[in-house]
Amino acid sequence: MNLKIMLKSIKFGQLLPPETKDNGNFVGNTYFDTLGLAAALVLFNVGAGDIAIGSTAEGTPPYLEECDTPGGAYTKITSSDLAAVIAADDDGKQIAIALDLAKSHKRYLAVNAPHSGDGTVGGILQITVLGFPSDQFPKSAAEMGLKELIQV
Repeated sequence: MNLKIMLKSIKFGQLLPPETKDNGNFVGNTYFDTLGLAAALVLFNVGAGDIAIGSTAEGTPPYLEECDTPGGAYTKITSSDLAAVIAADDDGKQIAIALDLAKSHKRYLAVNAPHSGDGTVGGILQITVLGFPSDQFPKSAAEMGLKELIQV
């Protein structure tokens, strides 16, 4: 597939619009429809906050979940956890999870309840997802300019 055709085939989504949250769940968190895609790259863009960010609680590393319907009961995607919570000093860093949709996955994708601890500023986060029609995954976190890349 040539680059021009591939770039036109990428599906972009926003799981969490840029948001600041102090002590609680980010309210803009939503899902992404993966219909027709072979791979997805979930990109966490971290702002200059002053507290850790996790899933459901600031002490639990963020992870992905999936569901057959957009409003149904989501379940955790095995091995999709980041290595650690997004730290208070991760300002300006990007972290990604690459998901191989050719494996058995449900149609809708989300990040489990992004949650900020209690700070002065709070956590600042934006989560973007890119869907790819081919199964070509990025090679490494360093090659992509990322702090961390989880491949599921």
